[in-house]
Amino acid sequence: MVTAGSVAATMALAGCTGEEPGPRGATYTTAMLQAGVLEPGDIGPTWKRPAESAPPTTSITPLCAGVAKRPPVPGSPTGSVAASMADEGDKGAQAFDQLGLVYKDAGAMEAAFASLQDTMDACPPSASRSAGPRDGSSEAGYSETSTIEPLVSGEWKGFVTVRHKTYEAAYPGSADVAVAVVGRGNAIVVASYAVYWVGEHTTGPEFTTDWRRMVGTVLSRVDARKPGS
Repeated sequence: MVTAGSVAATMALAGCTGEEPGPRGATYTTAMLQAGVLEPGDIGPTWKRPAESAPPTTSITPLCAGVAKRPPVPGSPTGSVAASMADEGDKGAQAFDQLGLVYKDAGAMEAAFASLQDTMDACPPSASRSAGPRDGSSEAGYSETSTIEPLVSGEWKGFVTVRHKTYEAAYPGSADVAVAVVGRGNAIVVASYAVYWVGEHTTGPEFTTDWRRMVGTVLSRVDARKPGS
């Protein structure tokens, strides 16, 4: 069952701040990014890997509010790592998706990162949708707001988009999604944490604490893995 603050407190909380991004260095391998992938047991006993197909490595989590398409993976990465997990219950669900991309060098990474930043810069600050079937979806009507902030975690720098969605009164519920996009050296990591609530719920500080903890843990584990180890 989903409960507020259900992310395991034992996970390391790395320093995620809103400082302006600066120079980024270091060289990464696919194995190093794989070392950062969280297992369900790292987060909590009710988390599981999805039974269906593996997460895509050709596109990333939507950055914008509303019915946004998944942006294609930018540039030409030489390797990628993807993982998804979820915690579903009677009162809602949580999900965490991670995508790591390795590029041939820092220049290729920066060019790819710039394209993601351009996508983010074009996002509208809010969106709404009426109820009813459309685009193959029968999701209830909702209103959604989005904020964008710089993000620094250790030597990783980028941005995070945080979206809050409130469903229409006939189908009470809400959703909060944080999508962190950070780069360093020749690598980009996109990590998305989402919480979906059924019924009335007010977003508390635990959501921010949880996504920062999860993203920070992934990045600190990547940096702890040395090439060849």
